[in-house]
Amino acid sequence: MSYAGIVLAGGAARRLSGVDKPALPVGGKPLLARALTALADAEPVIVVGPERPGFGDVVWTRESSPGTGPVAALAAGLALVRTELVVVLAGDLAGVRKSTVDRLMAALGRASGAVLVDATGERQWLLGAWRAEALRDALPETVENASLRRTLGGLEIVDVPEEPGESADIDTPEDLDRFS
Repeated sequence: MSYAGIVLAGGAARRLSGVDKPALPVGGKPLLARALTALADAEPVIVVGPERPGFGDVVWTRESSPGTGPVAALAAGLALVRTELVVVLAGDLAGVRKSTVDRLMAALGRASGAVLVDATGERQWLLGAWRAEALRDALPETVENASLRRTLGGLEIVDVPEEPGESADIDTPEDLDRFS
């Protein structure tokens, strides 16, 4: 089944002093490269954020107002999606794998989305497979600074329990130390 990929890679990284999180090396590989590897079967892969050299065959785009949150970034990426299905990933995921994406796609069925649920039972909104039309329909009129949970929470969602470490992301210096 064909699907597109969207990687949201434009956050401010306030807890990491504004560093370019997707470019941070974890295990010798930039975080963005980890997301792109997980999306190996996606066509196209759209990265929403500042263009970075060395990431090959991806489509780059930006929100109309950069820095206005993940819903605005999602809207920018969705504008370029022509497939029925799309996998949406954050650009700071240290533990995401191709097998993660494969499990999300397999779980989607007829639902609007399939979202990874971490070990504490929390949905990881930026780790999911979706019907593109359901995402478009869920977008609020004003996407800037909108709540991602509020935007997507009303959709019919299949929860996919994570395998150990799949939802691990880098938000703090301690996270980076733990995975480096």
